[in-house]
Amino acid sequence: MRELFLPAALLGALLAAGPALAADADHGRQWLAGDHHVHSEWSVDWDRSTTPPTPIRGGDSPYTRSRNAAQAQRFGLRWMVHTDHGGPGHSAVTRDLSYPALLQARADVPGLIQFNGMEFDVPAGEHASLIIAPGPHERDQLVTAERDYSRGEPLEDGSRDSQQHMLAALAHLRTLTPLPLMFINHPARTASAMGQWGEVTPEELRDWHDAAPQVLVGMEGAPGHQATVDERGLYRNAGAPTLGGFDQMTAQAGGAWDALLAQQRRFWISASSDSHVNLRDGGRDFDPGQYSKTYVWARPQADDILDGLRHGRMFAVTGDLIDALELSVQAVDGGASATMGQTLRLPAAAMMRVQLRVRQPATANAAGQRPPLQQLQLLVGSGDGAGGVRMQTRRFTAADWQQQGAWRSVSWELPVPAAGGFVRARGSNTAEAAPLADVRGEDPWQDLWFYSNPVFIQTAR
Repeated sequence: MRELFLPAALLGALLAAGPALAADADHGRQWLAGDHHVHSEWSVDWDRSTTPPTPIRGGDSPYTRSRNAAQAQRFGLRWMVHTDHGGPGHSAVTRDLSYPALLQARADVPGLIQFNGMEFDVPAGEHASLIIAPGPHERDQLVTAERDYSRGEPLEDGSRDSQQHMLAALAHLRTLTPLPLMFINHPARTASAMGQWGEVTPEELRDWHDAAPQVLVGMEGAPGHQATVDERGLYRNAGAPTLGGFDQMTAQAGGAWDALLAQQRRFWISASSDSHVNLRDGGRDFDPGQYSKTYVWARPQADDILDGLRHGRMFAVTGDLIDALELSVQAVDGGASATMGQTLRLPAAAMMRVQLRVRQPATANAAGQRPPLQQLQLLVGSGDGAGGVRMQTRRFTAADWQQQGAWRSVSWELPVPAAGGFVRARGSNTAEAAPLADVRGEDPWQDLWFYSNPVFIQTAR
Protein backbone atom coordinates (compact mmCIF):
# COMPACT_ATOMS: atom_id res chain seq x y z
CA MET A 1 0.00 0.00 0.00
CA ARG A 2 1.50 3.28 -1.01
CA GLU A 3 -0.41 5.57 1.38
CA LEU A 4 -0.17 5.98 5.13
CA PHE A 5 -3.11 4.81 7.19
CA LEU A 6 -3.04 6.96 10.34
CA PRO A 7 -5.39 9.22 12.29
CA ALA A 8 -5.23 12.71 10.82
CA ALA A 9 -3.51 14.35 13.80
CA LEU A 10 -0.82 11.69 13.99
CA LEU A 11 -0.32 11.74 10.24
CA GLY A 12 0.24 15.50 10.31
CA ALA A 13 2.80 15.16 13.08
CA LEU A 14 4.65 12.44 11.21
CA LEU A 15 4.70 14.39 7.97
CA ALA A 16 6.01 17.42 9.82
CA ALA A 17 8.74 15.25 11.30
CA GLY A 18 9.84 14.15 7.85
CA PRO A 19 9.09 11.53 5.20
CA ALA A 20 11.37 8.88 6.68
CA LEU A 21 9.47 8.80 9.98
CA ALA A 22 6.11 8.74 8.17
CA ALA A 23 7.26 5.75 6.10
CA ASP A 24 8.39 3.94 9.25
CA ALA A 25 4.84 4.06 10.64
CA ASP A 26 3.66 2.00 7.65
CA HIS A 27 6.59 -0.41 7.64
CA GLY A 28 5.63 -4.07 7.38
CA ARG A 29 1.94 -3.51 6.72
CA GLN A 30 0.15 -5.63 4.15
CA TRP A 31 -3.39 -6.64 3.29
CA LEU A 32 -4.49 -9.29 5.81
CA ALA A 33 -7.80 -11.03 5.20
CA GLY A 34 -9.97 -11.93 8.19
CA ASP A 35 -13.40 -12.66 9.63
CA HIS A 36 -14.82 -11.23 12.88
CA HIS A 37 -18.00 -13.34 13.21
CA VAL A 38 -17.61 -17.13 13.50
CA HIS A 39 -19.55 -19.65 15.61
CA SER A 40 -18.45 -22.99 17.06
CA GLU A 41 -19.83 -25.80 19.20
CA TRP A 42 -19.84 -23.36 22.12
CA SER A 43 -22.74 -21.51 20.54
CA VAL A 44 -24.78 -23.87 22.64
CA ASP A 45 -28.45 -24.74 22.67
CA TRP A 46 -30.28 -24.87 25.99
CA ASP A 47 -32.23 -27.50 27.92
CA ARG A 48 -34.81 -25.25 29.54
CA SER A 49 -36.39 -28.03 31.55
CA THR A 50 -33.74 -27.35 34.19
CA THR A 51 -33.18 -24.28 36.36
CA PRO A 52 -30.91 -22.71 35.38
CA PRO A 53 -31.04 -23.97 31.76
CA THR A 54 -28.36 -26.53 30.90
CA PRO A 55 -26.07 -25.78 27.92
CA ILE A 56 -26.15 -28.33 25.10
CA ARG A 57 -22.79 -28.50 23.36
CA GLY A 58 -22.95 -28.15 19.58
CA GLY A 59 -26.53 -26.96 19.67
CA ASP A 60 -26.09 -24.24 17.05
CA SER A 61 -22.85 -25.32 15.35
CA PRO A 62 -21.08 -28.68 15.24
CA TYR A 63 -17.56 -27.37 14.69
CA THR A 64 -14.68 -27.03 17.10
CA ARG A 65 -12.79 -23.78 17.29
CA SER A 66 -9.74 -25.60 15.97
CA ARG A 67 -11.70 -26.78 12.93
CA ASN A 68 -12.93 -23.26 12.23
CA ALA A 69 -9.41 -21.90 12.51
CA ALA A 70 -8.10 -24.55 10.12
CA GLN A 71 -10.80 -23.75 7.57
CA ALA A 72 -10.11 -20.04 7.91
CA GLN A 73 -6.46 -20.64 7.14
CA ARG A 74 -7.36 -22.93 4.24
CA PHE A 75 -9.38 -20.13 2.65
CA GLY A 76 -6.64 -17.56 2.98
CA LEU A 77 -7.44 -15.77 6.24
CA ARG A 78 -4.67 -14.38 8.41
CA TRP A 79 -6.85 -13.45 11.42
CA MET A 80 -10.19 -14.52 12.88
CA VAL A 81 -12.43 -13.74 15.86
CA HIS A 82 -14.27 -16.55 17.68
CA THR A 83 -17.75 -15.15 18.44
CA ASP A 84 -20.07 -17.69 20.02
CA HIS A 85 -23.43 -16.34 21.07
CA GLY A 86 -24.61 -16.12 24.65
CA GLY A 87 -27.66 -17.14 26.62
CA PRO A 88 -28.75 -17.63 30.22
CA GLY A 89 -25.59 -18.10 32.26
CA HIS A 90 -23.42 -18.51 29.16
CA SER A 91 -20.58 -16.54 30.73
CA ALA A 92 -19.68 -19.74 32.62
CA VAL A 93 -19.41 -21.56 29.28
CA THR A 94 -17.15 -18.77 28.06
CA ARG A 95 -14.94 -19.04 31.14
CA ASP A 96 -14.72 -22.80 31.52
CA LEU A 97 -15.14 -24.23 28.01
CA SER A 98 -14.86 -21.85 25.09
CA TYR A 99 -11.75 -20.02 26.33
CA PRO A 100 -9.75 -23.26 26.79
CA ALA A 101 -10.95 -24.18 23.28
CA LEU A 102 -9.52 -20.89 22.00
CA LEU A 103 -6.15 -21.68 23.56
CA GLN A 104 -6.26 -25.12 21.93
CA ALA A 105 -7.13 -23.60 18.54
CA ARG A 106 -4.20 -21.22 18.83
CA ALA A 107 -1.92 -24.19 19.51
CA ASP A 108 -3.44 -26.24 16.67
CA VAL A 109 -3.35 -23.44 14.06
CA PRO A 110 -0.48 -21.17 15.11
CA GLY A 111 -0.27 -19.42 11.74
CA LEU A 112 -3.67 -17.77 12.21
CA ILE A 113 -4.02 -14.79 14.56
CA GLN A 114 -7.06 -15.63 16.70
CA PHE A 115 -9.02 -13.25 18.92
CA ASN A 116 -11.21 -13.94 21.91
CA GLY A 117 -14.72 -12.59 21.38
CA MET A 118 -18.44 -13.29 21.34
CA GLU A 119 -21.63 -12.39 19.54
CA PHE A 120 -22.79 -9.94 22.16
CA ASP A 121 -26.55 -9.76 22.77
CA VAL A 122 -27.04 -6.01 22.44
CA PRO A 123 -29.43 -4.47 24.98
CA ALA A 124 -32.10 -2.54 23.06
CA GLY A 125 -30.67 -3.97 19.83
CA GLU A 126 -29.81 -7.29 18.27
CA HIS A 127 -26.22 -8.57 18.02
CA ALA A 128 -22.66 -7.33 17.75
CA SER A 129 -19.20 -8.84 17.39
CA LEU A 130 -17.28 -8.03 20.56
CA ILE A 131 -13.52 -8.40 20.01
CA ILE A 132 -11.14 -8.57 22.98
CA ALA A 133 -7.47 -7.69 22.61
CA PRO A 134 -5.17 -10.65 23.36
CA GLY A 135 -3.38 -10.56 26.69
CA PRO A 136 -3.37 -11.86 30.25
CA HIS A 137 -6.83 -10.46 30.97
CA GLU A 138 -8.59 -11.49 27.75
CA ARG A 139 -10.62 -14.26 29.38
CA ASP A 140 -11.80 -12.28 32.38
CA GLN A 141 -12.57 -9.18 30.32
CA LEU A 142 -14.91 -11.15 28.07
CA VAL A 143 -16.50 -13.07 30.94
CA THR A 144 -17.22 -9.86 32.85
CA ALA A 145 -18.68 -8.09 29.79
CA GLU A 146 -20.97 -11.03 29.06
CA ARG A 147 -21.94 -11.70 32.68
CA ASP A 148 -22.74 -8.09 33.56
CA TYR A 149 -24.06 -6.59 30.32
CA SER A 150 -25.18 -9.14 27.71
CA ARG A 151 -28.92 -9.02 27.09
CA GLY A 152 -29.13 -12.83 26.93
CA GLU A 153 -27.25 -13.60 30.16
CA PRO A 154 -30.04 -13.24 32.78
CA LEU A 155 -32.68 -15.91 33.36
CA GLU A 156 -35.38 -13.25 33.12
CA ASP A 157 -35.93 -12.41 29.44
CA GLY A 158 -35.97 -8.71 28.73
CA SER A 159 -34.55 -7.61 32.07
CA ARG A 160 -31.61 -5.89 30.34
CA ASP A 161 -33.33 -4.85 27.13
CA SER A 162 -32.88 -1.10 27.45
CA GLN A 163 -30.82 1.63 25.86
CA GLN A 164 -29.57 2.57 29.32
CA HIS A 165 -28.05 -0.89 29.75
CA MET A 166 -26.34 -0.74 26.36
CA LEU A 167 -24.84 2.64 27.22
CA ALA A 168 -23.64 1.20 30.52
CA ALA A 169 -22.02 -1.70 28.65
CA LEU A 170 -20.19 0.72 26.36
CA ALA A 171 -19.12 2.83 29.33
CA HIS A 172 -17.59 -0.28 30.86
CA LEU A 173 -15.89 -1.43 27.66
CA ARG A 174 -14.19 1.91 27.11
CA THR A 175 -12.43 1.53 30.49
CA LEU A 176 -10.67 -1.69 29.46
CA THR A 177 -6.99 -1.82 28.59
CA PRO A 178 -6.25 -2.54 25.79
CA LEU A 179 -9.50 -1.24 24.30
CA PRO A 180 -11.83 -3.87 22.82
CA LEU A 181 -13.76 -3.42 19.57
CA MET A 182 -17.40 -3.85 18.62
CA PHE A 183 -19.11 -4.15 15.21
CA ILE A 184 -22.90 -4.27 14.96
CA ASN A 185 -23.93 -7.47 13.16
CA HIS A 186 -26.53 -7.64 10.34
CA PRO A 187 -27.95 -4.21 11.29
CA ALA A 188 -31.02 -4.15 8.99
CA ARG A 189 -31.94 -7.83 9.25
CA THR A 190 -35.05 -6.96 11.25
CA ALA A 191 -36.10 -4.07 8.99
CA SER A 192 -39.58 -4.43 7.49
CA ALA A 193 -38.93 -2.35 4.34
CA MET A 194 -36.33 -0.08 2.84
CA GLY A 195 -35.70 2.53 5.52
CA GLN A 196 -38.22 0.99 7.92
CA TRP A 197 -35.89 -0.08 10.69
CA GLY A 198 -36.31 -2.89 13.18
CA GLU A 199 -34.18 -3.64 16.24
CA VAL A 200 -31.30 -1.43 15.05
CA THR A 201 -31.91 2.15 13.95
CA PRO A 202 -29.55 4.86 12.65
CA GLU A 203 -30.33 6.87 15.79
CA GLU A 204 -29.14 3.99 17.97
CA LEU A 205 -25.96 3.63 15.92
CA ARG A 206 -25.24 7.31 16.49
CA ASP A 207 -25.93 7.08 20.23
CA TRP A 208 -23.79 3.96 20.65
CA HIS A 209 -20.96 5.45 18.64
CA ASP A 210 -21.13 8.66 20.67
CA ALA A 211 -20.89 6.63 23.88
CA ALA A 212 -17.69 4.80 22.90
CA PRO A 213 -16.32 6.00 19.53
CA GLN A 214 -13.10 4.01 19.89
CA VAL A 215 -14.94 0.80 20.82
CA LEU A 216 -18.12 0.65 18.76
CA VAL A 217 -16.54 1.54 15.44
CA GLY A 218 -18.77 0.05 12.75
CA MET A 219 -21.14 -2.57 11.41
CA GLU A 220 -21.30 -5.50 9.05
CA GLY A 221 -21.71 -4.06 5.57
CA ALA A 222 -22.07 -7.58 4.18
CA PRO A 223 -23.73 -9.94 6.68
CA GLY A 224 -22.99 -13.65 6.84
CA HIS A 225 -25.27 -16.55 5.88
CA GLN A 226 -24.63 -15.82 2.21
CA ALA A 227 -24.88 -19.48 1.15
CA THR A 228 -28.62 -19.78 1.71
CA VAL A 229 -30.57 -19.61 -1.55
CA ASP A 230 -33.90 -18.82 0.13
CA GLU A 231 -33.05 -15.73 2.18
CA ARG A 232 -29.60 -14.37 1.46
CA GLY A 233 -28.04 -13.33 4.73
CA LEU A 234 -31.17 -14.66 6.50
CA TYR A 235 -32.84 -11.31 5.75
CA ARG A 236 -36.30 -12.79 5.94
CA ASN A 237 -38.49 -9.72 5.38
CA ALA A 238 -39.30 -9.65 1.67
CA GLY A 239 -39.48 -5.87 1.68
CA ALA A 240 -35.99 -5.48 3.17
CA PRO A 241 -33.58 -7.92 1.52
CA THR A 242 -29.86 -7.57 1.09
CA LEU A 243 -28.70 -5.72 -2.02
CA GLY A 244 -25.90 -7.50 -3.85
CA GLY A 245 -25.25 -9.35 -0.60
CA PHE A 246 -24.80 -6.11 1.37
CA ASP A 247 -27.06 -4.67 4.05
CA GLN A 248 -29.29 -1.82 2.85
CA MET A 249 -27.67 0.57 5.35
CA THR A 250 -24.42 0.19 3.39
CA ALA A 251 -25.61 -0.59 -0.13
CA GLN A 252 -27.92 2.37 -0.70
CA ALA A 253 -25.97 5.43 -1.85
CA GLY A 254 -27.06 8.30 0.37
CA GLY A 255 -28.51 5.85 2.90
CA ALA A 256 -27.93 5.24 6.58
CA TRP A 257 -24.16 4.68 6.41
CA ASP A 258 -23.59 7.70 4.21
CA ALA A 259 -25.66 9.82 6.61
CA LEU A 260 -23.25 8.83 9.40
CA LEU A 261 -20.24 9.60 7.23
CA ALA A 262 -21.67 12.98 6.22
CA GLN A 263 -21.53 13.86 9.93
CA GLN A 264 -17.78 13.04 9.77
CA ARG A 265 -18.28 9.98 11.96
CA ARG A 266 -15.47 7.42 11.87
CA PHE A 267 -17.83 4.50 11.37
CA TRP A 268 -16.61 1.57 9.29
CA ILE A 269 -18.06 -1.44 7.48
CA SER A 270 -16.87 -5.04 7.26
CA ALA A 271 -17.87 -8.44 5.84
CA SER A 272 -18.16 -11.72 7.75
CA SER A 273 -19.26 -15.34 7.37
CA ASP A 274 -21.47 -15.68 10.48
CA SER A 275 -20.54 -19.33 10.01
CA HIS A 276 -22.66 -21.87 11.91
CA VAL A 277 -23.12 -24.91 9.63
CA ASN A 278 -21.51 -25.09 6.21
CA LEU A 279 -23.55 -25.65 3.06
CA ARG A 280 -21.72 -28.92 2.41
CA ASP A 281 -22.96 -30.21 5.77
CA GLY A 282 -26.57 -29.25 5.14
CA GLY A 283 -26.31 -25.72 6.52
CA ARG A 284 -26.74 -22.24 5.07
CA ASP A 285 -23.26 -20.83 5.58
CA PHE A 286 -19.82 -20.57 4.11
CA ASP A 287 -16.69 -21.26 6.11
CA PRO A 288 -14.61 -18.33 7.35
CA GLY A 289 -12.96 -16.78 4.29
CA GLN A 290 -14.69 -19.09 1.82
CA TYR A 291 -16.90 -16.30 0.44
CA SER A 292 -16.57 -13.08 2.50
CA LYS A 293 -13.40 -11.35 3.62
CA THR A 294 -12.49 -8.20 5.52
CA TYR A 295 -9.02 -7.03 4.46
CA VAL A 296 -7.09 -4.94 6.99
CA TRP A 297 -3.93 -2.99 6.17
CA ALA A 298 -1.75 -4.06 9.07
CA ARG A 299 1.34 -5.85 10.20
CA PRO A 300 0.67 -9.53 11.02
CA GLN A 301 0.37 -8.69 14.71
CA ALA A 302 -2.79 -8.71 16.79
CA ASP A 303 -2.42 -5.14 18.04
CA ASP A 304 -1.89 -3.69 14.57
CA ILE A 305 -4.84 -5.64 13.15
CA LEU A 306 -7.03 -4.16 15.89
CA ASP A 307 -5.57 -0.74 15.12
CA GLY A 308 -6.48 -1.14 11.46
CA LEU A 309 -10.03 -2.20 12.32
CA ARG A 310 -10.36 0.68 14.77
CA HIS A 311 -9.18 3.31 12.30
CA GLY A 312 -10.80 2.18 9.06
CA ARG A 313 -7.82 0.76 7.18
CA MET A 314 -9.93 -1.96 5.61
CA PHE A 315 -12.30 -3.00 2.85
CA ALA A 316 -15.01 -5.65 2.51
CA VAL A 317 -15.31 -8.06 -0.41
CA THR A 318 -17.22 -11.16 -1.44
CA GLY A 319 -16.16 -14.00 -3.73
CA ASP A 320 -12.50 -12.87 -3.89
CA LEU A 321 -13.38 -10.24 -6.46
CA ILE A 322 -10.30 -8.21 -5.40
CA ASP A 323 -7.54 -8.73 -2.86
CA ALA A 324 -5.95 -5.26 -2.61
CA LEU A 325 -7.29 -1.72 -2.75
CA GLU A 326 -5.75 1.76 -2.73
CA LEU A 327 -8.05 4.79 -2.45
CA SER A 328 -6.53 8.25 -2.10
CA VAL A 329 -7.56 11.90 -2.29
CA GLN A 330 -5.24 14.80 -3.09
CA ALA A 331 -5.51 18.36 -4.33
CA VAL A 332 -5.14 18.48 -8.10
CA ASP A 333 -2.18 20.85 -7.74
CA GLY A 334 -0.38 18.43 -5.41
CA GLY A 335 0.42 18.41 -1.71
CA ALA A 336 -0.54 15.94 0.99
CA SER A 337 -2.86 13.03 0.28
CA ALA A 338 -5.08 10.87 2.48
CA THR A 339 -6.48 7.39 2.22
CA MET A 340 -8.99 5.14 3.97
CA GLY A 341 -9.66 6.20 7.55
CA GLN A 342 -7.75 9.45 7.18
CA THR A 343 -8.86 13.08 6.87
CA LEU A 344 -7.56 15.57 4.31
CA ARG A 345 -7.97 19.34 4.71
CA LEU A 346 -8.43 21.18 1.43
CA PRO A 347 -9.48 24.71 0.47
CA ALA A 348 -13.21 24.89 -0.18
CA ALA A 349 -12.66 26.32 -3.66
CA ALA A 350 -10.03 23.75 -4.70
CA MET A 351 -10.21 20.86 -7.12
CA MET A 352 -9.42 17.40 -5.77
CA ARG A 353 -8.28 14.21 -7.45
CA VAL A 354 -9.68 10.87 -6.29
CA GLN A 355 -7.64 7.84 -7.29
CA LEU A 356 -8.58 4.17 -6.96
CA ARG A 357 -6.47 1.11 -7.66
CA VAL A 358 -7.68 -2.44 -7.11
CA ARG A 359 -6.04 -5.79 -7.72
CA GLN A 360 -7.72 -8.96 -8.90
CA PRO A 361 -6.43 -12.22 -7.40
CA ALA A 362 -4.07 -14.43 -9.37
CA THR A 363 -5.90 -17.62 -8.36
CA ALA A 364 -9.47 -18.89 -8.50
CA ASN A 365 -11.89 -18.34 -5.63
CA ALA A 366 -13.44 -21.10 -3.52
CA ALA A 367 -16.01 -21.78 -6.25
CA GLY A 368 -13.21 -22.42 -8.74
CA GLN A 369 -13.96 -19.17 -10.57
CA ARG A 370 -11.99 -16.03 -11.43
CA PRO A 371 -14.81 -13.47 -11.59
CA PRO A 372 -14.17 -10.60 -14.01
CA LEU A 373 -14.41 -7.08 -12.67
CA GLN A 374 -17.17 -5.35 -14.64
CA GLN A 375 -17.21 -1.93 -13.01
CA LEU A 376 -15.70 0.44 -10.46
CA GLN A 377 -17.54 3.26 -8.75
CA LEU A 378 -16.33 6.34 -6.88
CA LEU A 379 -18.83 7.96 -4.53
CA VAL A 380 -18.47 11.43 -3.01
CA GLY A 381 -20.88 12.48 -0.27
CA SER A 382 -21.57 15.56 1.79
CA GLY A 383 -24.28 16.92 4.03
CA ASP A 384 -27.04 18.82 2.25
CA GLY A 385 -27.58 21.30 5.09
CA ALA A 386 -30.98 19.83 5.94
CA GLY A 387 -29.94 16.58 7.61
CA GLY A 388 -29.71 14.64 4.36
CA VAL A 389 -26.86 13.54 2.14
CA ARG A 390 -25.85 14.81 -1.27
CA MET A 391 -24.14 12.11 -3.34
CA GLN A 392 -22.10 12.22 -6.54
CA THR A 393 -21.22 8.95 -8.25
CA ARG A 394 -18.97 8.19 -11.17
CA ARG A 395 -18.99 4.76 -12.73
CA PHE A 396 -16.12 3.23 -14.70
CA THR A 397 -15.95 0.15 -16.93
CA ALA A 398 -13.08 -1.56 -18.73
CA ALA A 399 -13.21 1.12 -21.44
CA ASP A 400 -12.38 3.74 -18.81
CA TRP A 401 -9.75 2.25 -16.54
CA GLN A 402 -6.04 1.71 -16.92
CA GLN A 403 -4.78 -1.83 -16.56
CA GLN A 404 -1.34 -2.90 -15.44
CA GLY A 405 -1.13 -6.61 -14.83
CA ALA A 406 -3.70 -7.53 -12.21
CA TRP A 407 -4.29 -3.88 -11.22
CA ARG A 408 -7.13 -1.63 -12.43
CA SER A 409 -6.80 2.15 -11.92
CA VAL A 410 -9.21 5.07 -12.28
CA SER A 411 -9.22 8.71 -11.24
CA TRP A 412 -11.73 11.55 -10.99
CA GLU A 413 -11.13 15.26 -10.65
CA LEU A 414 -13.95 17.30 -9.13
CA PRO A 415 -14.54 20.28 -6.84
CA VAL A 416 -14.02 19.85 -3.12
CA PRO A 417 -17.43 19.66 -1.37
CA ALA A 418 -18.04 23.15 -0.04
CA ALA A 419 -18.74 22.04 3.53
CA GLY A 420 -16.52 18.96 3.49
CA GLY A 421 -17.55 15.37 3.01
CA PHE A 422 -16.16 11.92 2.24
CA VAL A 423 -15.07 9.67 -0.60
CA ARG A 424 -15.57 5.92 -0.86
CA ALA A 425 -15.45 3.25 -3.58
CA ARG A 426 -17.14 0.05 -4.61
CA GLY A 427 -17.16 -2.34 -7.56
CA SER A 428 -18.79 -5.47 -8.88
CA ASN A 429 -18.68 -8.37 -11.31
CA THR A 430 -22.16 -7.25 -12.42
CA ALA A 431 -23.21 -4.39 -14.68
CA GLU A 432 -25.75 -3.06 -12.16
CA ALA A 433 -25.41 0.70 -11.69
CA ALA A 434 -26.64 0.11 -8.13
CA PRO A 435 -26.87 -3.26 -6.40
CA LEU A 436 -30.25 -4.90 -6.92
CA ALA A 437 -32.42 -6.52 -4.28
CA ASP A 438 -31.43 -10.14 -3.77
CA VAL A 439 -34.07 -12.67 -4.80
CA ARG A 440 -34.83 -16.23 -3.83
CA GLY A 441 -32.67 -18.79 -5.58
CA GLU A 442 -29.95 -16.49 -6.91
CA ASP A 443 -26.35 -17.68 -7.09
CA PRO A 444 -24.27 -15.53 -4.70
CA TRP A 445 -21.11 -16.27 -6.70
CA GLN A 446 -22.57 -14.38 -9.65
CA ASP A 447 -23.34 -11.26 -7.60
CA LEU A 448 -20.09 -10.06 -6.04
CA TRP A 449 -19.19 -6.62 -4.67
CA PHE A 450 -16.43 -4.88 -2.79
CA TYR A 451 -16.79 -1.74 -0.67
CA SER A 452 -14.00 0.48 0.62
CA ASN A 453 -14.10 2.50 3.79
CA PRO A 454 -14.07 6.30 3.42
CA VAL A 455 -11.55 9.09 3.14
CA PHE A 456 -12.82 12.24 4.88
CA ILE A 457 -12.55 15.75 3.46
CA GLN A 458 -12.55 18.86 5.64
CA THR A 459 -12.57 22.31 4.12
CA ALA A 460 -10.31 25.19 5.07
CA ARG A 461 -11.13 28.72 3.96
